[in-house]
Amino acid sequence: MRNLLESDKFRTSLSHGALYVLLIFLSFIIMFPFFWMLSSSFKPDWEIFQFPVRWIPETFRPDNYVRMWNTINYTRILFNTVFMATTITTLQLITCTLAGYAFAKINFKGNRLIFLCYLSTLMVPFQVVMIPQFTIIRSMGLTNSMWAVIILMAFSPFGVFLMRQFFLGIPYELSEAAKIDGLGEFGIYSKIVIPLSRPVIAALAIFTSVSAWNEFLLPLIYIQARSSFTIQQGLRSLFLEYSVDFSGIMAGAVVTVLPVLIVFLFMQRYFIEGVVMSGIKG
Repeated sequence: MRNLLESDKFRTSLSHGALYVLLIFLSFIIMFPFFWMLSSSFKPDWEIFQFPVRWIPETFRPDNYVRMWNTINYTRILFNTVFMATTITTLQLITCTLAGYAFAKINFKGNRLIFLCYLSTLMVPFQVVMIPQFTIIRSMGLTNSMWAVIILMAFSPFGVFLMRQFFLGIPYELSEAAKIDGLGEFGIYSKIVIPLSRPVIAALAIFTSVSAWNEFLLPLIYIQARSSFTIQQGLRSLFLEYSVDFSGIMAGAVVTVLPVLIVFLFMQRYFIEGVVMSGIKG
């Protein structure tokens, strides 16, 4: 019996060890482009595409960061991107939590049908609605403005779906008890549901902020003034007519990725918990 237990323990340890080795190998493959990008950001252009890859630059060029920063006025475009991402995230949290609460906790005629119709917009390709959206934004006089992008990204069917799924897992007894105590729907939403929903709200905040931070197509369509450029547009401007500043692009990419990594590292616990808990009840 003892030998059998030791044999099972050995097989379990062996399988766990093999799994860790596999995960480390896959992590290295995933991280390889990031390591290459970081190394390339300190190289001159001619050294970036050398093969085999030289991980430690032969010619160390930290001035790539200074040149990139000054060339595209990184301070300005960083402020623009932070403002846009923060505003979009705030608006999405407000609209998605309100809509998710309504679909999950308020029984009204056509509730499920309206929700399914709204959710079905996820299946419509952006290319189908791109021209109608542009026509509407132009009629509102918001072209060449960050507010065009902010308005278009302030609503999210995925965010509504995520919040609704989580809210369905909150017992109705809490809402009924609050109504007996005299709270209305908005009071229940703000004082009971939202405090219980911090993990999923954090998950949605990460999804939204990263999406807004990396958005390129909408700013490309609606923003032409360089003073309103976002980071993605600024990096795109390093593609010159007859040449490409690869080292500057790598330096800009490194600086751009850092805030996203920092946000995720500090909020990954809430992100994982929110995604898991939102699937409790469908």
